[in-house]
Amino acid sequence: MTRYAKILGTGSYLPENRVTNDDLSKTLDTSDEWIYSRTGIKARHLASVEQNTSDLAVIAAQRALETSGVTCDEIDLIVLATSTPDVIFPSTACIVQEKLGMNGFAAFDVQAVCAGFMYALVTANAYISSGLAKKALVIGADTFSHIMDWTDRSTCVLFGDGAGAVVLGQSDEPGIIHAKLAADGRYQHLLNTPGQVVHGEVVGRPFLQMNGQGVFKFAVKALAKIAEDVLNESGFKQEQIDWLVPHQANVRIIESTAKHLGLSMDKVIVTLDEQGNTSAASVPLALDFGVKSGQIKPGQHLMLEGIGGGFAWGAALVKY
Repeated sequence: MTRYAKILGTGSYLPENRVTNDDLSKTLDTSDEWIYSRTGIKARHLASVEQNTSDLAVIAAQRALETSGVTCDEIDLIVLATSTPDVIFPSTACIVQEKLGMNGFAAFDVQAVCAGFMYALVTANAYISSGLAKKALVIGADTFSHIMDWTDRSTCVLFGDGAGAVVLGQSDEPGIIHAKLAADGRYQHLLNTPGQVVHGEVVGRPFLQMNGQGVFKFAVKALAKIAEDVLNESGFKQEQIDWLVPHQANVRIIESTAKHLGLSMDKVIVTLDEQGNTSAASVPLALDFGVKSGQIKPGQHLMLEGIGGGFAWGAALVKY
């Protein structure tokens, strides 16, 4: 019997602390016009000092379970994407599993930065389609505010915190129709956080650093190519895509991807203006927003895609 994985429910969570561009301009040499004109971002949500990535992930997971009608007892896999784990180990997935009152099945993190959710989704899909799992929680969660240099306006204005989740379950019909992942470590210098803990001390710069122009140029080409590959390999046409659900990093990257797919911007889910770049949470947050707003409807075809440090990137054609 051929097994497929289908999205059964979505959920998301944004921290209560909403920080606008005007708020940032009080401590940075910047302005709402400067940030918005270059990025498309108006505001972002920041976790409190007491909030860890797992705290955000748990709420998003609970909401995804609620909308899917799936109980905790039915879940037999957790794949959590994050670049900002609670601790070095155990995995944040194991911490989330315990906080949800679950135990006894596989739970692990994947690290592909802003492409993390794509990697997690494809991994969970492989588990379900192979019969190794029946129902999975796939979570993207990050607290990038914890690794920001809040004096660097070139980076700190771009990012926010949040978590998004989906419940995947076995299906007789394709939900995840086709997906593709890629990576190229030769470009790691364009976007990284090089600090590490050695003998109890932080060695290297522990803040995110980025070559903005380099990231932009690479992202535009890579996202266009991988979306085209997914369509060609699946036998689908551009006009069959109902919604593009992209990683929310920069409005110009989103516009470029939509143009390449022949989609107008009214067929693109955009949350960037209110959320900023939430890294691994970006795609599932946008997906949940599209579902909850009534834009995304059952039976529609979605193109999900994300790209992040590594570089790592991926795309998935999904029937919702």
